[in-house]
Amino acid sequence: MTEGMTALLIWEACAVLFASIGIACFLSKKPVGFFANAKPPEMRDVRAFNRAVGRLWLVFAVVFALLGIPLLWPDSPLVLLGIIGLMWAIIVVIVVYLRIEQKYKK
Repeated sequence: MTEGMTALLIWEACAVLFASIGIACFLSKKPVGFFANAKPPEMRDVRAFNRAVGRLWLVFAVVFALLGIPLLWPDSPLVLLGIIGLMWAIIVVIVVYLRIEQKYKK
C-alpha cells in the first residue's frame, strides 16, 4: 500500500466520523451543540434544528472526503488544494451553523 493510499484511508475514516456525527444529530432529541464546551441555546423547533445541523455535518463529511482525493498523489501540488479547500470549508460550516442557530433560536 502506498503512502498516498494510507493517507487517503485515514482521511476518509475522519470523513466517516463526521458523517456519524451528522447521523447522531439527526437522532438526538435534545438540541445538539456545535462548538466545543458550548451549550446550544433554547430552540423553537428542536427537531428541525437537529436535522439542519445533521445535514450540515453530512454535507461537510462529503466535501471533506472529496478534498482528500489529492492525497493519492502525495507529491502533487494538488494536495495544497485539498488543504486550502478544507480551511474554506470549515469557515463556511461555521457561518452556516451560525445562520441555522439564528433561524431556530427562541
